[in-house]
Amino acid sequence: MPHVSHLPGVVSKNLLVRDKKKKGLWLVTAPHDAKISLSELAQQLSVSGGLRLADEDVLVNKLGVGKGCVTPLALINDMENAIHCVVDAKLLDSANERIYFHPMVNSATTGLSPADFEKFLTAIGHAPKVVSFG
Repeated sequence: MPHVSHLPGVVSKNLLVRDKKKKGLWLVTAPHDAKISLSELAQQLSVSGGLRLADEDVLVNKLGVGKGCVTPLALINDMENAIHCVVDAKLLDSANERIYFHPMVNSATTGLSPADFEKFLTAIGHAPKVVSFG
């Protein structure tokens, strides 16, 4: 955060989660300081059995990124559309000048306007499910 906190907009955090039976995957994007309860998220998404963080091999095989590099931009690598995109409503607020993400590696940051972020997700077949983390 010391390197990006001066940027206008909001920095994201991103999690790839799976259900208990390892049948469903969700990439969750929220403001970096959002408190995400996986049990509450499972309820919002109607996922029985709860959610857990996906293993690193799933990150590599489905998104083409390693641990610490999860980004919604990697959904472009999900050719099977196996991953559901979940975005906190706060990120999509037009008051945010930019939303910042890792561009497939965690050594850099790139920003998109909320409108362009939604356009990107829709264009790659991953229109987001919008939720609120409070």
